[in-house]
Amino acid sequence: MEDLARAETLADAARRLTQRMEAGLIGQAALVERLVICLLTGGHILIEGPPGLAKTRCVRRLSDAVEGSFARIQCTPDLMPSDVTGTQAWRPESGQMVFLPGPVFHSLVLVDEINRAPPKVQSALLEAMAEGQVTSGGIARALPDPFMVVATQNPLEQEGTFPLPEAQLDRFLFHVLLELPDAETELAILDLVEGELRAPSGPAAACLDLATLAAMKAEVVQVHLSPALRRHIVALVMATRAAVEGLAVTGRIQHAVSPRGTLSLAAAARARAWLNGRDYAVPEDVAALAPDVLCHRMAPTWRARAAGETSRGLMAEILAAVEPL
Repeated sequence: MEDLARAETLADAARRLTQRMEAGLIGQAALVERLVICLLTGGHILIEGPPGLAKTRCVRRLSDAVEGSFARIQCTPDLMPSDVTGTQAWRPESGQMVFLPGPVFHSLVLVDEINRAPPKVQSALLEAMAEGQVTSGGIARALPDPFMVVATQNPLEQEGTFPLPEAQLDRFLFHVLLELPDAETELAILDLVEGELRAPSGPAAACLDLATLAAMKAEVVQVHLSPALRRHIVALVMATRAAVEGLAVTGRIQHAVSPRGTLSLAAAARARAWLNGRDYAVPEDVAALAPDVLCHRMAPTWRARAAGETSRGLMAEILAAVEPL
């Protein structure tokens, strides 16, 4: 009974977090779900979409709802690695060099317009995201736990940008593409913002503390993945590497999905199952998350790109052809 009550308490905390975020983000239920999954799995997320789609707003709502520190990095072409990681400074009063931590030493870090950051800054972020540490002055300094990076990029402008290398993209659990809303959703957004302007509310207390978050993570790890579902996840990844009967996509894929994609999809499916009140994952969890987990880990050939094909289109073919066992 005690374990059941504890599980219900954790499930209630997850629902409160989701509802609080969705209350201020109209038409972004899928994005909210993926942000919470990243939080539960220790992953990072890249959000891509035109300006004005609440990319920054969603991260701020997450930071307000979860206990921990928050920092925002506005990327520009003249940004230096030390602006992100921190720098050594001389203290005349003590006669010593001291390390001044940069904004990356926070639990939740928003990296706005990451594709405007120069390659050296992207490399500095790579170590932080991959290793959970920053090396400065020959000393490795651990980042806080939890640590989550939410990066955004604008696909409209390419001048003055530095496309993320594949090694950097592979460190993101999700790559979410946002689209412009329909008329009904747009009207709801207008009503929401006007209501906030008329009756502004003060800052609300966080609804999820770090101890509860740690307990939620422990529950997610225990979610069951059946042998059949494990084989299905592997089959989806292998379809990007080798020919499958009735499916001809490998000739159009230049870089296939690595084993990190397999591990990421399994972890994300567990978290989605737990958020939906199940202690076992199902094929629906895998199918719903596979495009956002796997597509940025594979690249079409130049010939396929010239023909207008995308990773999303290739993944749709794979999901249609590779059925659950």
